[in-house]
Amino acid sequence: MKKLIRLFMVLVFALFAFAACEENDSKGTLTLSITDAPIDMTNVTGVYIKVNEIQINKSGSDWVTFEGFVGPQTFNILELTNGESVMMGSIEFEAGQYNQIRFILDAPEMGGGLNPSNPGCYITFSDGPDQPLFVPSGGESGWKAVGSFKVPENGDVAITADFDARKSVMKQGANDFYILKPTIRLIVDGQAGKIVGGVTNIPEGVDIIIYAYEAGVYTADEAVDPINDTTARFPNAITSDKVDDTDSYCLAFLAPKTYDLVVTSSIDGVFQEVLGIVEDVAVESRKTTNQPIDISSL
Repeated sequence: MKKLIRLFMVLVFALFAFAACEENDSKGTLTLSITDAPIDMTNVTGVYIKVNEIQINKSGSDWVTFEGFVGPQTFNILELTNGESVMMGSIEFEAGQYNQIRFILDAPEMGGGLNPSNPGCYITFSDGPDQPLFVPSGGESGWKAVGSFKVPENGDVAITADFDARKSVMKQGANDFYILKPTIRLIVDGQAGKIVGGVTNIPEGVDIIIYAYEAGVYTADEAVDPINDTTARFPNAITSDKVDDTDSYCLAFLAPKTYDLVVTSSIDGVFQEVLGIVEDVAVESRKTTNQPIDISSL
């Protein structure tokens, strides 16, 4: 009898140990960061978002809270351009395929007045007072980022969410209030590369902004004036960058593909024209592609 009891205990212990191993084997580490593309409005000095919670959706499952993020936290996403990013959290997560992440924001509600006190999301200017940023459904269903990634068993994956303020911040209505539209892409860091380069023969008094498109996607319609104030010019651009004071640009967090670079001019934040296109620029995983641009040869 005692032998049977001992055998039973050994079997139970073995089952628990096996289950524990299975549980550990089904987990991996997920690290999440955020970045941004520059905004077109030259008088904007900050775009602040207050994140209360982050949730992640696994294929075929419900939303789960990303416990690696401790909120609420406020970020000025305009500080996260030119390849800069900030880590939001890292935690062991169930292994598998994931398709969406959503950010639950502390955002003023539409219809609750145009000047809410202490808004969690707001925009700052060099030539005027701060303005609240209204985020449709941002505090309810969340601000969703779409992009497929896999958390490997006993491995790790690093994901970056690109908020792209250029496409997201829109001025609307006769009272010029601002809304933040959900335009976020997810990039797997281990698969991403970037394009950098110097720009020569820039006309005096002109700003140069470069837009990255997947090869063959850009058409002349992308450059026309938006038909309303809820869309941005160059809507299908993957990302963009403004040539800086050193006459250089950086298009970061790009998936390994071939891109066309649309080179444009701007004066005081007002679009002027498309100067030309640099075609078929290849990006490889975890590598930097150097692509110099001579304005006079476009």
